[in-house]
Amino acid sequence: MDIRVLQYFLAVAREESITKAAESLNMTQPPLSRQLKDLEEELGKQLLVRGKKITLTEDGMLLRKRAEELVGLMEKTKAELTSSDEGIAGDVHIGCGETEGISFLAKTAQDLQKKHPLVHFHIYSGDGTLVKEKLDKGLIDFGLLVGSDVSDYDYIELPIKDTWGVLMHKDAPLAEKESICPEDLWDEPLIISHQNGPSGAEFAWLKRNISQLNIAATYDLLYNAAQFAKRRFGYVIALDKIINTTGDSELCFRQLAPTLEAELFFVWKKYQVHSRAASAFLNQMQEAIAEK
Repeated sequence: MDIRVLQYFLAVAREESITKAAESLNMTQPPLSRQLKDLEEELGKQLLVRGKKITLTEDGMLLRKRAEELVGLMEKTKAELTSSDEGIAGDVHIGCGETEGISFLAKTAQDLQKKHPLVHFHIYSGDGTLVKEKLDKGLIDFGLLVGSDVSDYDYIELPIKDTWGVLMHKDAPLAEKESICPEDLWDEPLIISHQNGPSGAEFAWLKRNISQLNIAATYDLLYNAAQFAKRRFGYVIALDKIINTTGDSELCFRQLAPTLEAELFFVWKKYQVHSRAASAFLNQMQEAIAEK
C-alpha cells in the first residue's frame, strides 16, 4: 500500500464516484478502478460498496480515517522539508478547544507573521482528547489545552486563566443573581460539556455526583449549547468570553461562587523536532509569556 493509492481512495470516498474521482485526479476510470481493486485484494477487505453512488464499508470508513492522517502527515512533512533555507517560512499547525486563550495565541501568531510573512497558521478545533490524539500522531505541532493533564507533554502555562460560569437566557430565574453557587443548580436542568466527566472540576465544585443532578443535555461546541440556552432548555456550565452576551444578546453569563478557574497550557510532544516555522512560533510564545 503506497501513499498514492491512499490518495486515490480518498478521492473516491470524497467524490462518491469513481468517474468523478478520476476526473479530479486527471486520470481515466479503468486504471483507477484497478488500483482500488488491488488495494482491496491487498488488504483482504471490501472497502467500497459500488452502485449509483459509492459508499464505504465499515472497513472503508476506518481506512479513510487512517488514510487522511497518513496523507496529512506526509504533506506536512513534505512542506517542512521543502521550505526555503532563506529566512523562516512554512506552516504551523495548532489544535485547540473553545477558550478565550486562543486570543493570546492569535496575537502571538500575528507578531511572528509581521517578522516572517511566509509563516502560515492552521487551527484545528476539538476537545482535549482530540487535540492530544493529533499531537501524538504528529498531525499538529502544538495544542492549547484547558485544565487538562499535561504530564505526557512539554508545555508552557499561559499567564491567563479561563473562568467557569453559567450561560443562560436573560429571562431565566437565576439571571437575577450576581453569581451562582452550587445549591442554585442542584435542582435545575443543566447542560454540560460531554468531555468533562464525573471527575471534572465542575462536579467537584457542584458538590454532587452526576446521578444527583438533572443533566438535561451535553454539548461539544458551546455555540450549539447556547442555542439550547436561548430556548430556555437549561443552564449551560461553560467558560466565559466564548459566547457574546453583550448588547442585544438574549443570553447572559454569571460566574460561579466560589470562583472556579481553568489553567491553560500550550503543549507539544516531548523530544519533538520542530520545523523552523514551528520553532520560531514557540520562541515567540515564550517571549510573549515572559513579557506578561
